[in-house]
Amino acid sequence: MFADQDKALSAPEAVPRALNDNQREADLPTLPELFYLRRGLAQPGGKLPLFDLDGQAIAGEVVRSCLKRGWAEPWFANPLKPGWLVCKLTEAGRRLAASA
Repeated sequence: MFADQDKALSAPEAVPRALNDNQREADLPTLPELFYLRRGLAQPGGKLPLFDLDGQAIAGEVVRSCLKRGWAEPWFANPLKPGWLVCKLTEAGRRLAASA
């Protein structure tokens, strides 16, 4: 099949896109991030947990990554444990956790 060279030269430059409507992999949460965010769905005000279901502290990398991506936000400072970051879901985090 041959293309009309005049039309091909004046056509806008193609922007590479996926053939489906899935998000890019970099925009999706990791499994630990998703578990962390989903736990906030059932909590008043969207409070996110400090500990996982086994009683272990949530990894700091998970919390920081969710904060950086706008899925969580700091809620308040914990006076008993100042090193612990108490967070809650943002609206974007709530939508992501509910839909994923």
